Amino acid sequence: MKQPTEITAGNVAGESRNDTMNSWLCLLLCSLLCLLLLINITASSKCIINSLPGFHGTLPFKLETGYIGVGEKDEVQLFYYFIESENDPERDPLILWLTGEPGCSGFSGLVYEIGPLAFDVEAFDGSLPSLVINPYSWTRIANIIFIDSPAGTGFSYATTSQGYINSDTKSAEYNYSFLRKWMLNHTEFIKNRLYVAGDSYGGKIAPMVALEIAKGNEAGIEPRMLLQGYIVGNSRTDAYEDDNEKLPYAHRMALISDEHFELAYSSCHGEYVNPVPANIQCLYALQLVKECTSQISENHILEPKCKFMSPRPNISRPVQLFLEDDPVDLLSFSKEEQPWCRNYDYVTSYVWANDERVQKALCIEKGTISEWTRCNTSLSYEEDVPSVLKHHQLLNEKGFQALAYSGDHDMIVPYMSTLKWIRHLNLTLDEEWRPWTVDGQIAGYTMKYKNNQAELTFATVKGAGHTAPEYKPKQCFDMIKRWLSLYPL
Repeated sequence: MKQPTEITAGNVAGESRNDTMNSWLCLLLCSLLCLLLLINITASSKCIINSLPGFHGTLPFKLETGYIGVGEKDEVQLFYYFIESENDPERDPLILWLTGEPGCSGFSGLVYEIGPLAFDVEAFDGSLPSLVINPYSWTRIANIIFIDSPAGTGFSYATTSQGYINSDTKSAEYNYSFLRKWMLNHTEFIKNRLYVAGDSYGGKIAPMVALEIAKGNEAGIEPRMLLQGYIVGNSRTDAYEDDNEKLPYAHRMALISDEHFELAYSSCHGEYVNPVPANIQCLYALQLVKECTSQISENHILEPKCKFMSPRPNISRPVQLFLEDDPVDLLSFSKEEQPWCRNYDYVTSYVWANDERVQKALCIEKGTISEWTRCNTSLSYEEDVPSVLKHHQLLNEKGFQALAYSGDHDMIVPYMSTLKWIRHLNLTLDEEWRPWTVDGQIAGYTMKYKNNQAELTFATVKGAGHTAPEYKPKQCFDMIKRWLSLYPL
C-alpha cells in the first residue's frame, strides 16, 4: 500500500520556490509575447531624407518615408511620405491625405496639390526634372502623411497575390490599421488634432476611415486618436447620384441649351444614368447632350481635352489599361505643335519617380515594383460600398467637424452633387450662401451647417477643377488655414 507523502517545512518551502519560479517564468513568457506582439504591431521601416535628386541643397523641411505592413501577416506593405509641419509640429494638426482614383499615388497629392515640393514643368526637357518649393503647401500649417494606398499604388506592394485584391471596405480597414501602427511608431503625434482628408475617390474613403477611427476610440482600441473631423474635395459619395448631376451641371454651365435640358428632364424624369424605362425620347435627349459635352474636359471644363494616342506595345499591361497621361505618349508629343494639356505636367513625376537615384534616396525596397505610375488603373478593385452618405451621417451625429470643398469647374463630381448629399443629411443651415475672399477677390462661395456639436462647412473654389488645390493653390491654402484655425472662411 502506497504511503502518504509526509508534509514537512522543507517540502512546503520547495513547493513555494517552484511556484515562485513558475510564476516568474509565466510572467517572463507573457512579457516576451507582449513585446513580440508590440513589435509586430509597430513593425515598419522608415528613413529620414535630407536631400532629393532634382532639388538644390538641403530640404527646408523634415521628410520621412517608409513602409508599414497591414493585413493578417503584414502581407501588404503601404508606402508613405510624412512631412512635419514647417510651423509648429508639436501643436499643429496631423492630416492623413488620401489621393483619389483609386490607385493614384500619394506623391501626386504631394507634388501637384498640397505638398511643399513641385516640379519645374516649364524647364523640363525630358531629363531628371527639377523640384522647387510650393509656397502654398499645407505643410506650412499641418503635419501631413501622404500614403500610397492600396497595394499596387505608387511604391506600395504586397507579398502575396491576395494582397493585391482590393475594395472600398479593405481600403478603409487597411488605412485605419496603417494609421494605428504609424501612431505607435510616432507617439509624439498621438496628442495632435487629427483629420482625415482626401479628394476625388479619396474623398469617398476618407469618411470611411474617419468612422473606423471613431469606432476604434469608442471601443478603447489603442492608441486613442484625437480625431477632430475630416476634409473632402470634389469627393465621390454615391456613384449614381454623382454621375446623375453631370447633366444639370452642364446646363447650368451653358454647355447644353435650355431646350436640350428640358427635353432630357421631362422625358428621362430626372434620371440620366441608365434611365428606366429607357424611352426613345429620353435616349434622343441624352444623345443630344452627349454631342454637346463629349469633347469637354470633365476635369476642368475650360481646359483642352487631351488627345488619346496609341502607346507603344507593353506586354505587362493591356493597351486599354494605359492612362491618358501615359508618359510614353506625352513625351512623343511636341508642346510647340500641340495645344497645351495639363497631362503634360504629370510626365515629370514618371521620369522622376522611376529614376534609380530617386528610388535609392526615397529608400524604396528593390524589386518590389516594376514601374512606378502616378495612377495605376490596372488594380483589382471592387467598389463594394455604393454610397458613403451613411458614413457622413454617423460622423455628423458623433459631433465631428467636416469641410467639403468643390472646384466649381469640375464635371467629374460637380459641386451640385456635393450640395445634394449635404442636403440629404438634414442639417440646420447656420450661414447662408455667401462669397469668401482672398486678397480682396472672391475665391468662391460658402455655407455652414450645424447639428448639435457638429459643423459642416461647404465651399466652392472659383475656377478650380477636379483637384482644386492643383488649380487654385493660394485660395485653397487660405481656405484650409482658416478652417483649421476655426475661423470663418
